[in-house]
Amino acid sequence: MQVFGLVGNPVGHSLSPPMHEAAYEVHDMNARYVTFEPDPAELETAIDGADALGISGLNVTIPFKQDVLSLVDPDEMAARIGAVNTIDFSGDQPTGHNTDAEGARRALEEQGDATLAGATAVVVGAGGAGRAIAFALADAGSTVHIVNRTVERATSLAAEVPEASGYGLDALPELVPDADVLVNATSVGMEEDVSPVPADTLHENLVVLDAVYKPLETRLLRDAAECGATTVDGAWMLLYQGAIAFELWIGRDAPIDEMNEALRTRLRSDR
Repeated sequence: MQVFGLVGNPVGHSLSPPMHEAAYEVHDMNARYVTFEPDPAELETAIDGADALGISGLNVTIPFKQDVLSLVDPDEMAARIGAVNTIDFSGDQPTGHNTDAEGARRALEEQGDATLAGATAVVVGAGGAGRAIAFALADAGSTVHIVNRTVERATSLAAEVPEASGYGLDALPELVPDADVLVNATSVGMEEDVSPVPADTLHENLVVLDAVYKPLETRLLRDAAECGATTVDGAWMLLYQGAIAFELWIGRDAPIDEMNEALRTRLRSDR
């Protein structure tokens, strides 16, 4: 039996197990997806142990995405972003990948019908998700404006991302009306019914992705829908990053429909 899993702390809330196990069932695989919650001080021991035990692949989540970078051989994208969310143990040494970037791009293009080449994009948040999304948009040919509560963090990230610039939150009323794509890469909207973006700055020509997936319909997405914008909920980004990890590990096409159904069924049951 092949074993895959997720390493993080905490991981009890994870939606990855049902999503991945739905894919194993479609492909009639003898495989399981399990969660691991090591003490942060024991991360290196945990990764070495997973390799020694023959675990085929691991996803990585908070707070380990950056710490694990030095414990694996990162690919180009993971090295640029400075974070790993997927580890493959099939080679001579563990390799690190970041599927968040590609997951965001696919969510925007396949669910939002966004044309990213030549687009103007606003990314709210300069943390881990914001970093991945900013690089993905820049690589797809977008001009990226990174907006963050702490402006220094936004400008620091913008200095690393091609064709990017950094701003404080007070720049949103100036930037959003001229944008083609808007992404919320913060946790704003998860715990309270609030939006990080003023509703009166939104417009019908926007494609809006909110990386928050609990709740699926955030205040930002409701505001965007009300003005006629195209909306993409955060579960799509979660789905695609997981599907890309599956394909990297297995070498077979991910069953998107079945993984999506399993993911959304769990989200509905968790309400």
